[in-house]
Amino acid sequence: MRKVQRAGLLIALLTTGAMAIAQDEVAQGEKMFQAQCSACHTVKPGVNGFGPSLAGVVGRRAGKAPGFTYTSAMSNSGLTWDEGTLDTFLTSSTQKVPGTAMPVAIPDAHVRTEIIAYLKSVAGSAPAATTPAATIARPSGGPTQEELVHAASDTRDWLYVSKDYSGQRFVKLNQINTKNAHDLRPICIYRSDSATPTQTNPLVYKGVMYLTVDASIVAIDAVTCRSRWVYKWDAKGRVLSPTNRGVGIKDGVVVRGTADGYLIALDMDKGQLLWSRQIASADGSQYLSMPPMMFEDMVIYGPAGGDWGEKGWIGAFNLSTGEPVWRFNLIPDDNEPGADSWKDPQARAHGGGALWTPLALDAERGILYVPVGNPAPDFFGPAREGDDLYTSSAVALDVHSGKMLWYRQFVSNDVHDADLSQVSPIFSARVGGKSRKLIAISGKDGLMRVLDRDTHEQLYEATISTRTNIDAAPTVEGVHRCPGLLGGMEWNGPAYDPASGTLYVAAVDWCGTFTRTADAPAFTQYAHYYGGAVVPDPREQARGWLTAVDGATGKVRWKEQWPTPLVAAVTATSGGVLFTGDLDNNFLVLDASNGKALYRFNTGGSIGGGVLTYQVDGKQYVATTSGTVSGFFGGSGTSAVVVFALH
Repeated sequence: MRKVQRAGLLIALLTTGAMAIAQDEVAQGEKMFQAQCSACHTVKPGVNGFGPSLAGVVGRRAGKAPGFTYTSAMSNSGLTWDEGTLDTFLTSSTQKVPGTAMPVAIPDAHVRTEIIAYLKSVAGSAPAATTPAATIARPSGGPTQEELVHAASDTRDWLYVSKDYSGQRFVKLNQINTKNAHDLRPICIYRSDSATPTQTNPLVYKGVMYLTVDASIVAIDAVTCRSRWVYKWDAKGRVLSPTNRGVGIKDGVVVRGTADGYLIALDMDKGQLLWSRQIASADGSQYLSMPPMMFEDMVIYGPAGGDWGEKGWIGAFNLSTGEPVWRFNLIPDDNEPGADSWKDPQARAHGGGALWTPLALDAERGILYVPVGNPAPDFFGPAREGDDLYTSSAVALDVHSGKMLWYRQFVSNDVHDADLSQVSPIFSARVGGKSRKLIAISGKDGLMRVLDRDTHEQLYEATISTRTNIDAAPTVEGVHRCPGLLGGMEWNGPAYDPASGTLYVAAVDWCGTFTRTADAPAFTQYAHYYGGAVVPDPREQARGWLTAVDGATGKVRWKEQWPTPLVAAVTATSGGVLFTGDLDNNFLVLDASNGKALYRFNTGGSIGGGVLTYQVDGKQYVATTSGTVSGFFGGSGTSAVVVFALH
């Protein structure tokens, strides 16, 4: 009995001693925290200093402090602040998380242990440690579904990359017109420090502009260009291509795809991560570059990667959680419709079918229009004999279920990388005295077709770039063809003026010599799956065309050749002007009646992304992206947005 009592007494003494040591460690940690850390950080939940509150920092992911907008790379480090990682960070903060402004490092291991013990003891640690991002309540705010449905008539905002679900890129604003366009002046500029591809189409809602810059989402004031917040995503996996073409916004949430295959959703007001979901990866030859479409409670999205040998698809994901809703395979699985169009079933495993450009939606009928890219390998057709559905096709889906309604393939067994790139605008026009619902469908083969959306009949096709030797298949020796790899319609579609019934089509006129390998190419992970190559004509021979086409008949109203390829967006307005830009760094205002330049401004960077117009407090503004365009098209300048208004 005495031995038991002695053992109990010893345990009690040891426990008491341990508690005393732990309490002393916490007390010492508090002193060190006050001395080293409190100048910038508090330990009160939700109360930030110059840096974020550190309440609950141990055991939770970085960048989730409520109410605090990070502006440094520390916010997106992806670190989990367990004891080991936090200890490493405190050892050399400026090296472990590049970009953080924190100057203090704690070299003494014992002091670090005391600070961590103190942070663990701070009230609020435990709940924060177990709160997953998916449980964060969706923020309130717009744009609402009603606003998105009526975005075509909205003069204040720009809510989808091509303005609205129909993709008409038309705004009923006339403050800036043919008579005063020469009085435009740049009023502000947002310039990043990134020189990566600038193909983003910014969105504007209630005076705030949202855009992608490299791996970041940026929110700026649409009048002053002042940054409101920046969120940088740190890639968690291999990246095949960094190109990104914009965000989607709805109900207080902003969404983008990342180069390493994640959909990420942020609070539009604060720039804080709400959820992330990996939907693709380089392991599957995929990355995410297209702009999301937001409809009801869904984010509609699909991966790029056709040139790497992906197996393409499109899907819908829940806006609140990122959970999958539906999926349609653009390269069919066994026993799915279209699978038998591939004579070798094995070819479908890396068959291509990328998505990289905007979608279009008939919201009233619930019909989603999808432009599907080229098959793979790009230039070696015998490796995938057959029609290769649904590559180089326009596919119409039920937006609620993903069920296919109809499709039209425009190039079967494509061997020229002739992606179908655009399924907009959708519009109505009187044809032969009868009102018809139409859709413009364009591609890299240098054609724009207009179809009846009810009967699927093609009414006409218009040539938008030089087309020679068009059906000549690549050979080992090489064949010259126009368009080349970079010809025709790229990632920005036509604009449509419903008042004049005119389509305005910008295109690339650049030919090249196509070759194929002597033997069938072997698929190699993380590498281009080409089976050949294209040698472009000298860059100085590359040109652009801007063509005005009667939307009902296909008759060309005017056509202007440009000294550079035209890949920037074109926006039409009721002021009789077109806004666009070129690869010579020029922001351009053109007379919509003849294509002649009314105003030009050197932005200091090439223009290959969005050009948009909107209204704030009754005043019309125009914004253009500027910067390097791509490895293929080149360009110069860091990613920027320049905003113009009348002087």
